[in-house]
Amino acid sequence: MAHVTLKNVTKRWGGFVAVKNQSLAIADQEFLVLLGPSGCGKTTTMRMIAGLEEPSAGEIWIGDRIVNDVLPKDRDVAMVFQNYGLYPHMTVAENIGYPLKVRGISGADRDAQVKRAAEKVELGALLHRRPRELSGGQRQRVALARAIVRSPTVFLMDEPLSNLDAKLRVSMRAELKHLQHELRITTVYVTHDQIEAMTLAHRVAVMNDGVIQQIAPPAEVYDQPANLFVAGFIGSPAMNLIAGDLRDGAFMAPGLRVARVREGTRAGLVLGIRPEDLGVVGPADGDIAGSIYASELTGESVLVTAAIGAARIVAKADRAYRGDFGEAVGIKVNRSRLHLFDAASGLRLVDV
Repeated sequence: MAHVTLKNVTKRWGGFVAVKNQSLAIADQEFLVLLGPSGCGKTTTMRMIAGLEEPSAGEIWIGDRIVNDVLPKDRDVAMVFQNYGLYPHMTVAENIGYPLKVRGISGADRDAQVKRAAEKVELGALLHRRPRELSGGQRQRVALARAIVRSPTVFLMDEPLSNLDAKLRVSMRAELKHLQHELRITTVYVTHDQIEAMTLAHRVAVMNDGVIQQIAPPAEVYDQPANLFVAGFIGSPAMNLIAGDLRDGAFMAPGLRVARVREGTRAGLVLGIRPEDLGVVGPADGDIAGSIYASELTGESVLVTAAIGAARIVAKADRAYRGDFGEAVGIKVNRSRLHLFDAASGLRLVDV
C-alpha cells in the first residue's frame, strides 16, 4: 500500500501547458477520481504518476520515494485502460496471468493467483475463453483481474468504463467500488463522467485547464462548489446560473427577482441553484413567475424549463406533473440551497 504525492508538478509541450504547477496528496487506500472535460489535464496527470509521461517540473512520490526517474515497470503500479488491451490469441487465464509470467512466477503459483484474481471479478468459469467470446463487461473484468493479480501498491484507471453501454456501466461501477473496498489499494481513477466520480470516489478532484479547481468528498463538491466552473460542471441537469445584482437583499436580473437572498447590495454576481431545489407551483404561489418553455419526462421526475425574462431556469417537478408550452407557472425557491458567486473571479461567496 502507498500514498501518492505530487509536488508542484507541471507538464508542458512547447508553449502548451497541460498541467500547471499542481500539488496533490492521495492518501493510502484512497479512491481518488480526477474529473473534468476533455483536455483538462486529468489523463496527463495520471500518466505522469505511471511514468508514461515525464513531468517538466516538480516531483512525483509513491510512498516514501521520489519516482521521477523510475521506469514505469519499477513503480509497482497497475493500469486499466478504456480499450482493455487484451491479447486476442490468449485465453482469459493467459491474459490475467501474463504479468506473472513476465515476472518469472512458476506455473502452479501463477495458476493459483490467476484463479484468485478471476474469482474476485466473477470470471472463474470463463478462464478457458478468448476475448472474442466475451461481452464488453467481461473483457473489462479481465483487464481488472490482470491488474489485480500483480498486487500493486497503486491502481491507475483511465476511463475504464467508457466503452460499455449504460446498463453495464452501472453494474461495473458497483463491482469497482466493492473491489476497491475489498482490496484497499490506493486508486487514481480518471473520468469525464460525473456520475462515475460521485458514486465511486472518496474524494473528487475537479480539473479544468490543467488546474485542480476543487478537491473534496463528492457531497461537498456537489453542495458547496468552489467556483462557477465546478458549479456548472457537476450536476445533471446542471445548476442554474443567472447573472445579476444584489439590491437591498434581493437578487435582481432582467425579468427576475428573488427576495430575501442575502443582506446588502452588490453588483456583478451570479445566482446558482440546482433544479431539485426549485419547485413547480401555480403562477400565484411561486417566488418567481414565468412560463413553460419545455417539459421533459425523465421517468422519476419531470424537468420543467421555465422562461423567466431572458433567463431559462430548469426545475424538477414530480413525475406526475404535466404542463403545456407557454403555460404560466410559478417557481418556488428553496432559499437555504442558494449559491452566490462573484462574476469576475468566479468564486463562491461562502457566507450566503
